Amino acid sequence: MQRSAERILTTHVGSLARPEALLDTMREKEHGRPYDEAGFAKQVTEAVRDVVGRQVEAGLDVVTDGEMGKVSFATYVQDRLDGFSPSSGEKLLPPSWKLEIDAFPEYYEQYLGKYSKTVAPMVTVACVGPVSYTGQDQLRTDIENLRAALVGVEYTEAFLPSTSPRGFGRNEFYATDTEYYTAVAEALREEYLAIVDAGFLLQIDDPWLIEILSDPALTPEERQQTAAEHADIVNHALRDIPTEKIRLHTCYGLNHGPRVHDITMAEVAGPMLAIRAGAYSFEVANPRHMHEWTIWQDDRLRRQLGDAVLVPGLLGHAQNYVEHPELVAEMLRHYVDAVGREQVIAGADCGFSSRASYQPEVHPTVVWEKFRALRAGADLV
Repeated sequence: MQRSAERILTTHVGSLARPEALLDTMREKEHGRPYDEAGFAKQVTEAVRDVVGRQVEAGLDVVTDGEMGKVSFATYVQDRLDGFSPSSGEKLLPPSWKLEIDAFPEYYEQYLGKYSKTVAPMVTVACVGPVSYTGQDQLRTDIENLRAALVGVEYTEAFLPSTSPRGFGRNEFYATDTEYYTAVAEALREEYLAIVDAGFLLQIDDPWLIEILSDPALTPEERQQTAAEHADIVNHALRDIPTEKIRLHTCYGLNHGPRVHDITMAEVAGPMLAIRAGAYSFEVANPRHMHEWTIWQDDRLRRQLGDAVLVPGLLGHAQNYVEHPELVAEMLRHYVDAVGREQVIAGADCGFSSRASYQPEVHPTVVWEKFRALRAGADLV
């Protein structure tokens, strides 16, 4: 993993808006209707090539494929694991959302309506048999598309995101949830290893860590215990993979609302650092958390961080304002002063189209301007 030395490196979390023609084909595919398989593959390849080039043009150093071929950063894995069956149509709604929905019902009635613009609803699956990885062909395509898109392009590094072993299905087969999550982790390990073996950085997308720590159904002690168990399971999947090849991204989820019930970053940082990685990506541009850079002044937390890299999210993924480069620079300096220049890379809060949607939260044309602002701000530090 390259570090910021002479200049602050820039990156983002991964997902970007898919072209409308690709969304049209993906919608047919996800609904089980006839579609042009060869045409879809070509659309994804072309979309990856375009989105990689645009990332570089906008000034990003560490780039990715934009998750062009995935319907969602998390549920894509349902097509890559055996042992699951569609559930009764139950929709994915994290427990922490209930607090917000109960507090702001009118807002969320309107907000949740936007999901009608996605190519397919997010529904749960149930684990009904032994879990195994069957996504070798899809993963190989992801790797080949990114590798081809990088030819002739000037970039520092490239990464591929992969989901953590939690949050997309429920257990109806294994004796305990711990046994279930461990089986999922062991299966996903095949994907993790293949990404690293292909020469890319591996990013683990793990909003579920904060979801565990926010779960209103658990006591504070139970949250900490469950988060520790979750870290152990993720670490089991990552065993023997060099930490410098791993980025961990955690966030407060796709809920772009008031967020008055968010837990503090101080409650997240310790459990986050318990997952072994060479870099940690988290929300900062979210105004509920922008002030929390101060936690990294704590000697104990810096010791736990060690020589790993912080990737503070300095671009908001829920609003169309373009951050001023001076603000980006100001926020970056807080982290540089706390842990050192070489241990900071400028990033974004979350993906800009975590689900394939005709109406992503940030308009695609605005995203590129945000990336240019990130580069300009980083150059001021």
